[in-house]
Formats: sequence, structure tokens, C-alpha cells
Amino acid sequence: MSLKSLDRKIYLASKSPRRRELLRQVGVEFELLMLRSEGPRGPDVPEDVLSDEPPEVYVARVAREKAAFAWNVVHQRHLVARPVLAADTTVTLDGAILGKPASQQEAEDMLARLSGRTHQVLTSVAVNFTDFADQVTQISDVRFAKLTAAAIRAYCNTPEPYDKAGGYGIQGPAALFVEHIAGSHSGIVGLPLYETANLLRKAGLALP
Repeated sequence: MSLKSLDRKIYLASKSPRRRELLRQVGVEFELLMLRSEGPRGPDVPEDVLSDEPPEVYVARVAREKAAFAWNVVHQRHLVARPVLAADTTVTLDGAILGKPASQQEAEDMLARLSGRTHQVLTSVAVNFTDFADQVTQISDVRFAKLTAAAIRAYCNTPEPYDKAGGYGIQGPAALFVEHIAGSHSGIVGLPLYETANLLRKAGLALP
């Protein structure tokens, strides 16, 4: 199935405001298709790391499961058929996954571990549409400067670290921590735009 000429939107299965901003940046129209992350029945797509699961396998699996679940919702609700995009981002250091910190102490500990080191940010993007299902995982290296305890504490006294993998967001004040990146800036933020655009073109979306 191809997209009708008058219907060029996608469904975005993500709560991330950063992913919304990035799609708007490149002119991709979307409707939100929110997946439940908590509640009595638990999340629609669990994000627990499986035993001995490597970071790149984990992030790809979660993105793929989110896209598949969201596409099933489109069918169940008899919504207009449009490509569904889902993504997941994780931060890894020495092969260990650093998730979203649950407390200020955990956030400070994460940033202390990242201080003066190079870590990896992995973002996997998955797109489902009728008989199309594909994904790509983008990996970037990020090197932090040596951080003082005072700088870490000041940052962790703000709301910034607590909804972000690895305890920081490169698009905010933590940009001051970053000495060097190798990869995709937008991928580090949460949606690698070059790779995402290629996936959406393959799904039938008309993009430049």
C-alpha cells in the first residue's frame, strides 16, 4: 500500500518531546500514538533488559516491539493506515546500559562515571506500515570533559537528568560537558534524522 497524495502524515509512537521537535525540524507531519508506560496492567511494551542482552540488541528489540505494538493498535482502532515510527535510545559505558536515573544520587553517580570518558549513545528507529517493517540502529561516541563534583551536583539539582537515558540531554545545559562527538547529533538527542528519513522513504513517505 502507498500513501495517498493528500495524506503524508505518520504516527509517532513516542512520548519524547525531543523526537517531536526533530520531526518538525525536517517537516515530517505526525499524529501521536501514545503507548502506556505504567498503570495497573503495566506498560504496553516492557523495557526491562533481558539477561546478558547486549545494548545494541536491547535497544533494537525495544524499538521493534514498540513499532509492532503501535501498528497493531492502528488495526484494532481502525485508524487511517499510516507508517508508524517508534524509537528507543540507550546510553552504554564499557558495555553496561545506563538507564534513566531514579534519584539524584543515581544521576550524580552516572555523570561521575561518564566524566572524562567516552561513552556510546544508541538510538534504534523502527517503522511499520502494512507489509513493511524495517529498522536501523545508529551509534554515536560521546566524550565528556572531566567534570567537577560541583558541576555534577548543580546539573542534578535541575529536572534535566531524570527523563533521559544516561542522566543527561545533549540538547540542554549538559552540552557544556561534551568535548567531542563522533556520529549523529540528532541521534544522540533521540532520533537520527538521516537514517529516519531513509526508513520513511522506504515506507512510502514522500520526503526530499
